[in-house]
Order: sequence, then structure tokens, then C-alpha cells
Amino acid sequence: MTDSPKQDQLLAQNAKISIIIPVINEAENIVSTLATTKPSTSVEIIVVDGGSSDRTVEIINNLGLEVEVIISNPGRAIQMNTGALAATGDILLFLHADTRLPPGFDTMIRQAIETPGVVAGAFTLKIDAELGSLRLIEKGVEWRSHFWQLPYGDQAIFLKREVFQAVGGFPELPIMEDFELIRQLKHQGRIITIPAPVVTSARRWLKKGVWQTTLINQVVIFAYFIGVSPEHIRRWYRQGKLYR
Repeated sequence: MTDSPKQDQLLAQNAKISIIIPVINEAENIVSTLATTKPSTSVEIIVVDGGSSDRTVEIINNLGLEVEVIISNPGRAIQMNTGALAATGDILLFLHADTRLPPGFDTMIRQAIETPGVVAGAFTLKIDAELGSLRLIEKGVEWRSHFWQLPYGDQAIFLKREVFQAVGGFPELPIMEDFELIRQLKHQGRIITIPAPVVTSARRWLKKGVWQTTLINQVVIFAYFIGVSPEHIRRWYRQGKLYR
């Protein structure tokens, strides 16, 4: 005997969301990020620390929130996969430590993920700085996400846990792990973008400059497409030739 459509809808409305936040030295941002996960219903928060040398873990433990802190080997993909293994939710939400969620995110995610044909989703992007050039970047991200169904990790990617497991989780690459996951998910179905924005730090655009950072991002994607190894690309970052 199968559940009725009404029962299926009720289950979807109560689906548990596991928020997985990979961190390394995010003492400056983690409080404001965690603050945006509340109020919410049927949500668990898992912070995966990759070896912070600042007060990130101490700050989290002193907040008095119900947050599970896991220690992991460093690497964003490794940390997110580690968090996913510990998660008990029906839906996984991967949130960068410098990105803040919109009010009502939990309801919006549950509604979006139950849309027929949808296998994953993300939010519209807002960058936290008052620069006209960043508004153009946001518009480009909106077009890329809507027309090409290619949201990136700073847009808070979410999907059902069963779908995440079916595609093998994040490929444990030193870079481009979110890009590759989305490419795999596009073979499974539609990737939706919620109109409400997450707000992410402008630090990586401000450090190198908006247009230089944008150019670097495009060079990285091109290099990845023509077969340059992710480890080689990552070394460019570490040597200061590129910034991520």
C-alpha cells in the first residue's frame, strides 16, 4: 500500500534538513552564518572543521546552539562528504561558512525539492559589498544558474540525501568539487534556483579585485575543461598566481 498524495505532501513539509558547514579558520564569519540557520524547523547543523588554528571551534561551542562539530582532514570536498556521512536529514544543505541564509530558507528548500523533475537546487547570490561591479557579477550568476543550471557552492547547494549518495557525493578534488557535482546532477534532473538570495562575503572579490577575480574564475573553468589537473590548478592558488 502506497502513501496518498496528501501523506506524501505532509512528509515533504516535515523533511529533516541537515546543514553541513565546512570550516577552516572562520572565527570572523561563523557566528553570523550560524545565526541565519534560526529560526527553522526540523533542522540539524553539522560543522566540519578541517584543522582551524583560530578560535572557530571554541566560538561554536560557546554559542549554546545545538551544533555538532566534527573534526576532519582538510579539504572542502572531504569535509562536506564527512558531514554528509554523519547527517541524519532527508535533505542535505551545503553552506559555506561565510554565507548567510535567507529567512524561511527551510520552507523554501522543502517546497523546491519536491517540485516534479527537480533533483537539487541552490539560492540566488548576493555579495556583501556596495560595488556596482558586484551587482553585475550577481546578474551573471543569476543567468548562469537559471539558463545553464550551474549554481556554485557559495549559493548553498541542497539536494535529497538519496540523490547525493546515488552520484557518489562530492568528488574529492582539491578544487572544482562543486562544479563537478553539479555536472553529475544535471544528468539526473533539473536544478532549481530559489529567487531569495543567500548573502556571501565579498572577501575573495575584494582581495584581488572584482574583474581580476572573475577572470581567474573563468581561467580555472577553462583549464579544468581542457584537462589541467585540479591539483595543478590548486597549486597555482597556493603559489599566489590564482586566488580562491
